[in-house]
Amino acid sequence: MPRHAEGPPSADSRWNAVVARYRQPITRKGVWQIVNTAGPLVLLWLAMYFGLRLSYALTLALAVPTAFFLVRLFIIQHDCGHGAFFKSQRLNDALGSVIGVLTLTPYAYWRKTHALHHAGSGNLEHRGFGDIATLTIEEYRALSWWGRAKYRFYRHPATLFLIGPVWQFVLWHRLPVIVPRTWRRERLSIVRNDIALAALVTAMILVFGWKAFLLVQVPVSLLAGSVGVWLFYVQHQFEDTYWEHDERWSFVDAGLRGSSYYRLPRILQWATGNIGLHHIHHLSSRIPNYRLQEVFDENPELQRVTTLSLWESIRCVRLALWDDAERRLVSFREARQRA
Repeated sequence: MPRHAEGPPSADSRWNAVVARYRQPITRKGVWQIVNTAGPLVLLWLAMYFGLRLSYALTLALAVPTAFFLVRLFIIQHDCGHGAFFKSQRLNDALGSVIGVLTLTPYAYWRKTHALHHAGSGNLEHRGFGDIATLTIEEYRALSWWGRAKYRFYRHPATLFLIGPVWQFVLWHRLPVIVPRTWRRERLSIVRNDIALAALVTAMILVFGWKAFLLVQVPVSLLAGSVGVWLFYVQHQFEDTYWEHDERWSFVDAGLRGSSYYRLPRILQWATGNIGLHHIHHLSSRIPNYRLQEVFDENPELQRVTTLSLWESIRCVRLALWDDAERRLVSFREARQRA
């Protein structure tokens, strides 16, 4: 069973003091992470392409590690958005914008919506941007039958982890109208991302041919998108997660109690850029991903949080509604039994 958090911290200032010394980026580690991520990604992509001459099964097998390197590249973009990867914000923005073309994620748009996620994570009055849509039992019961059907469809695993990533990364991220008109920088980032992506795809088709390009890139993008959505889901959608009303909401509690420590096998933790140490990331998003393990190892109090193993995380898929009375996420079946 998951190991649960032992309670909220006593003061925000104490935690700021704990994590402050880890916020400084280390340039050599950042550069090395780019090399050991982008390099293997390119080599594996080429191996998939040449593998087409032997067997498409070989190409599909190679798509698995290739997708994980793409996820790892997204984590670098993620850190850039928080201003955490390099000391220079200009360098962070430039690198994040370039990576955003490869990850199908407009950088400035994603940076802002993700910042809103951090600012209101676990706040019942501030749900919306950057979250997995989550209703309370009372809100779900108040819906029409059609509203309930739509929510159940949305929360189905096939929608969240198969249909959802395609919709989000391939279609939704291409539309400037998904953000308010006042978000000019974010709208421009979507347009620029679309133009750069069109140029890149055109160049790849001219070099490798449209059929070979699709046979290689489609499985990589689909798998990487599903893995990315899964990681985001399981790090907030677990039974004793944190949701609170605005007047009682706490940023630190939302980080330490509303974000899990996803204890992955060492190779998967490396491949996903330590993002499983999500409670530390939410406690201080300015800590680079390559320093999260250091923070965890040196601060025993940060090891006493909700911990999920790979197997335990699979059971979180059934959870769909927040029970405001019992302070936990429950399944549709549990909510029906309560009624």
